[in-house]
Amino acid sequence: MSNGKTVIIDFKEEYSEDFKRITWAWITKYFKPEQADYDVISTPKESIIDKGGYIFFAKRDGKIIGTAALLKIDDEIFELSKMGVVDSAIGTGAGNLLLDHCIKFAVEHKIKQLILYSNTSLGPAIHLYRKYGFHEAPLTGAQHERANIKMVLDL
Repeated sequence: MSNGKTVIIDFKEEYSEDFKRITWAWITKYFKPEQADYDVISTPKESIIDKGGYIFFAKRDGKIIGTAALLKIDDEIFELSKMGVVDSAIGTGAGNLLLDHCIKFAVEHKIKQLILYSNTSLGPAIHLYRKYGFHEAPLTGAQHERANIKMVLDL
């Protein structure tokens, strides 16, 4: 999937450092890292892939510029997590492309619901999620103290 120069690719071990770099950048820009962040970010294959989840990357001009993960909750529910793009790629459509890919992937894999946890201080992200059909749900099951909103997309 692409939007001109940007393509979405699947996880490969060689991109683990890009996952860490991009995820740390947005977490530390807006929040204080929590233990759950250290656990997932330092071992993405073990923490996400090996547990039945998926990681995708936005790649442009040979460089990884964004990432998004789908964490397996159960066979029908996955959590959209660790979605971010590098500062230089904000406004290029890479975030839209990643989110669109995750939703289409979920539909193709018969996932019934995507959930996400975020913070309302991240206005552009909340707007993007709403644009794609996510709606607010009661805040239960959050793994991070920074989460003050849970959103759900029924597929």
